[in-house]
Amino acid sequence: MYAPRDLLPQLRAFAGAIGVHVLMAALVVLGTINWQPFRERQPVGLTIEAVIVDTGEIRQQREEARRAQEMEDRRQERNDELERQRQRELERKQQEERRERQIEEQRKQDAQDRLQQLRMQRERKLEEERLRQERELEQIREQREAAERQRRLEQERLKQIEARKERERQEAAAAQRRADAEAQQFRAGQMATLSDNYQAAIQAVVTQNWLRPPTAQPGLRCTLKIVQIPGGEVISAAIAGQCNGDEATRRSILAAVERGGALPYRGFEDVFEREIDFIFIYDGD
Repeated sequence: MYAPRDLLPQLRAFAGAIGVHVLMAALVVLGTINWQPFRERQPVGLTIEAVIVDTGEIRQQREEARRAQEMEDRRQERNDELERQRQRELERKQQEERRERQIEEQRKQDAQDRLQQLRMQRERKLEEERLRQERELEQIREQREAAERQRRLEQERLKQIEARKERERQEAAAAQRRADAEAQQFRAGQMATLSDNYQAAIQAVVTQNWLRPPTAQPGLRCTLKIVQIPGGEVISAAIAGQCNGDEATRRSILAAVERGGALPYRGFEDVFEREIDFIFIYDGD
């Protein structure tokens, strides 16, 4: 089916052909308009020449009309061929477009198929990974349960061992406390005895160094504060408590402590103290 713009060249060709035929008819009429059947005869030469001239023009006109028609026909054929080419090109383009659409649709379908395959592969891998993780979790859970059972057994054994050790420690501690108590009692007795002996030794040394004044009376009791260093060397001595002796008696007792220079030390190291409260006693000879 031709479009209106495609009919225009054909209409023009048709109008041109009609125009050529009209022109040829007009030439024929003009060529015969002076023809008289009964006019006087003219000289043959002249008449023949006129007829020849008229026929040549007509022939020329007809030839021109024919050539014009042929040119119009060729132009029409070219137009028709161009139209056929255009139609073929249009069909070719339409076929190419259909083929491209088919290719594009196929490409989209292939892409969807690949996407579907990738999705299925990913889902399958995810499912496999989920199952693998579940198996690993189950193994870990079983291992933990086994480890927990083992831990409880070991904990129970440790509790039994600790209980046994605790009983043994308690028994050993009780035995040690009894031994310490006995040793402490024994040492306390020893220390008491040693302390008593220490006091007696100091008393003997001070009494030995004491120059008794005439005013000293039996029943004398005088408390002294003595400062000494290891070895028994006396640093200072002073009346620090009750003393029932007079001034002369007090000075004589202090002098007796300082006169010796040192108090008993060897053998009394366990009861030695830097500061001691010593009670000087005199009950008479």
